Amino acid sequence: MAEAFMRVHAPEIIEAYSAGTHPTNDVDPLVREVLLEKGIDIRNQSPKSLADLPQDLDYVVTMGCGVECPIVPARSVIEWNIEDPKGKSIEEYRRIRDQIEAKVVDLAERILAEIVD
Repeated sequence: MAEAFMRVHAPEIIEAYSAGTHPTNDVDPLVREVLLEKGIDIRNQSPKSLADLPQDLDYVVTMGCGVECPIVPARSVIEWNIEDPKGKSIEEYRRIRDQIEAKVVDLAERILAEIVD
């Protein structure tokens, strides 16, 4: 969700990637559904592993270290501590989606301010 929101809110300043420690074969259908409610279509997206990430990252944002906390080198590492909605109700997916979007907008604004300064 964070990658999708970053691509919507800051495509001109941030190249966003999403990856996980244990990617599944397909994106969670409820994630697709709640993003589509916001007008974001991720049907062509697929889960990626950390090995798929570029090596020269400026920022790494982790949602939380509930499974494991691998080290991904970056100039700055940000921890959001956002719970995984998997297995929860659609209302929880929406609540978590909105939480992620708010954090993405805030981060995009901070990065833009760094670039401008």
